[in-house]
Amino acid sequence: MTWTPPYTASPLREVQVGALGVACFGEDGANRHEETIRSFGEEWAKFHAFDAGEIERAGNEYFDIVPGGLLGPGVLAMDLGCGSGRWSRYLSERVGHVEAVDPSDAVLHAARVHGDRPNVRWTRAGVDNIPFADGTFDLIICLGVLHHVPDTPDAVRKAAAKLKPGGHLLLYLYYALDGRSALYRALFHFSDLLRQLIHRLPGPLKRGVCDLIAFTVYLPLRQLARAAKAMGFKGWRRLPLFYYHDKSLTVLRNDALDRFGTPLEQRFTQQQMEAMMRDAGMDDVRFSTGPPYWHALGRRK
Repeated sequence: MTWTPPYTASPLREVQVGALGVACFGEDGANRHEETIRSFGEEWAKFHAFDAGEIERAGNEYFDIVPGGLLGPGVLAMDLGCGSGRWSRYLSERVGHVEAVDPSDAVLHAARVHGDRPNVRWTRAGVDNIPFADGTFDLIICLGVLHHVPDTPDAVRKAAAKLKPGGHLLLYLYYALDGRSALYRALFHFSDLLRQLIHRLPGPLKRGVCDLIAFTVYLPLRQLARAAKAMGFKGWRRLPLFYYHDKSLTVLRNDALDRFGTPLEQRFTQQQMEAMMRDAGMDDVRFSTGPPYWHALGRRK
């Protein structure tokens, strides 16, 4: 059986979410981008419930490189940047205890939706003030989070420090379009210019524009990828947004908002990502060959 690790500091306050109390810690620290944190709080207020089957399928894509021996009832895990809580839920069915941590109001929505998981504790805190001792966790997952902070290598170091020696970090960072064609890169740079305009819109208008993008761009490209796969087209995985061929409209709408409504976004090559993980004291770093790109597993020395 696992244990619930003690906090290393006293929370500033506790917010009651149903029968659960969510401890909220200080909001200081240099490695924060307040506008991005607010944006994600708004995003997960809108998209906080996902179909159980979809959580399972998407979770399996991230965990394809996690050996079964790293999971089990004796494993103490942390979901750093838990967002909507869907990966905390996925993980809670495979380990003994999960600490779900997020700096935004998203953690309150996650606690409300996934509060039925008895082995998950929800905490509001950021990467600069993770309220647990170094060397605490067997496994930390951080999926699609640390490319949204100002100093990603520093955040990876702080996350890795919370692992026991021999513990593992499952990390997903946006890729820098490694291996993509010049045309694909040009399309991305155009979309990034749109992001820099859209994220500045007032909340309701921003969400409306992102929904429009989901219906007019993401959805048609999803259908194209589905058709190309069904017809046996060998290059279907090179199509833009092919990753969404088996995703629901809810995921399309959420990811359009995530992509175009986010103020701060960074991207990294596989080499850069491996370098920052090794700099954080990790070895045996290995990358998945499948999407989403890039996700990797490393072991703390």
